[in-house]
Amino acid sequence: MNHEPYKLIPADFSALPSLGGTEPELHFVDGFGALDAIGVLVHSEGDVPESVGLHRETLASAGFDGKPGTTLQLANASGTLVVAVGGGKPGSLDADSWRKAAAALVRATQKHSRIGFELTDTAGLDAGRLGQVLAEGVLLARYSYDTLKSRGKGTSLAEVQFLAPGMDTEAASRGLDTGRIKVRATAIARDLCNAPPSHLTAVGLGSAAKELGEQFGFGVEEFDKQQLIDLRCGGLLGVNAGSAQEPRMIKLSYQPDGAPTGHLGLVGKGIMYDSGGVSLKPSDPMHLLMKMDMGGAAAVLAVFTALRDLGCQAAVTGFLMCTDNMPSGSAYKLGDVLTTRSGLTIEVKNTDAEGRLVMCDALTLAVEDGVDGIVDIATLTGAALMSLGQLTAPVFGNDQRLVDLVLESGGRADEQLWQLPLERAYRPQLDSDVADISNLGGPYAGSTTAALFLAEFVGETPWAHIDIAGTMQSDKDDAWRSKGATGFGARLLIDLALDYSAG
Repeated sequence: MNHEPYKLIPADFSALPSLGGTEPELHFVDGFGALDAIGVLVHSEGDVPESVGLHRETLASAGFDGKPGTTLQLANASGTLVVAVGGGKPGSLDADSWRKAAAALVRATQKHSRIGFELTDTAGLDAGRLGQVLAEGVLLARYSYDTLKSRGKGTSLAEVQFLAPGMDTEAASRGLDTGRIKVRATAIARDLCNAPPSHLTAVGLGSAAKELGEQFGFGVEEFDKQQLIDLRCGGLLGVNAGSAQEPRMIKLSYQPDGAPTGHLGLVGKGIMYDSGGVSLKPSDPMHLLMKMDMGGAAAVLAVFTALRDLGCQAAVTGFLMCTDNMPSGSAYKLGDVLTTRSGLTIEVKNTDAEGRLVMCDALTLAVEDGVDGIVDIATLTGAALMSLGQLTAPVFGNDQRLVDLVLESGGRADEQLWQLPLERAYRPQLDSDVADISNLGGPYAGSTTAALFLAEFVGETPWAHIDIAGTMQSDKDDAWRSKGATGFGARLLIDLALDYSAG
């Protein structure tokens, strides 16, 4: 990983710990084997399954009401823990609800390695879809980043058995496999975002990308500082000017067997650590999270690990724009003018509005590659967090068909999106007296003005922009989101790529 010796990082440190170790077994069964704990779905009304062994009144007296996301641990004479898992009203469970129910069970059994889940009320659900969301709920909720801990590591999950009478287990098992692949990608994105900035630099991310490309069948090209100068990527080079670490542009490519259905371009912001540069951020808890300012690049890289295994029929090209944003004697300054790959010049009015600067060159390169559509994903603006919070990311775009595809994929992945308007009336806020455009708008609608900046570099190519500044991390364990980096966007973009075709 090209670590500096003074950092005292062990030679065997991996930025991708989730790829090590033994994967838990997930399978549908006709009857439970030896288990440490069994979860039973219990609705908020109606009969309580016999396997719970208690009447509803008893459950209610213990504080269990059967609402979605609730659990109650019950002692059992056999020594196997029984966990009542809230299912809400009968008939109300959809795929997202099952994902959350599986996650709730796993969180209630953190100290157990072999778990069963007795499923009821699955009539009408597609078996493959059910298998997928169960795998996602179980595996995403059990994720933890403890690779740097010398003690206190959690119990490993060894096996989960699903008991679903009448289920098409063959189709459901295929769904489990699909869920596994999507979770593997999300875990990779989480690993990369959770890694300390001391342990993962732009150069290190390039090494990780090459490792993943060899393992999962996609191409990786790495562009160093001199190559970026030759490419005239002035946005990325400007932001990198204050860093002791070299920048990297990492180009990813996937080609399906046969004629592709379309060519999708993905662009990810890869600020490995964002101090704000000369416009230094305040030293508050948000500053600590700035190791995750490469969450967009992590999500895009993770997507490529799933394309071959899920049989993606579209060609996909990815651009990861990677550097630190640091203050130093050589750092770019307010008032500097950067010249981009497109030829447009940018006046720097705030060095903490750096994400759009590194991404604009990639958008230009994607257009030059002749892609049919571009989706970029970035931890871009605090305004996204302030407007939509930590559960929903805003999406903007110049092409409603592509935006709709992104929204649909977000719905299937339970990665919530909300379309905001690309209000052209705000574009004059980005005007500059000395350059073609500035990198900062006015005090309001910051997510919109950032999107308007990016729109300058895509021309007429269909484009959508996802701002994950709010959704990149969770302050606590919440359903399938584990505390820390969420890997938001990886499953969404996988879903998009699998269904993508040229408009």
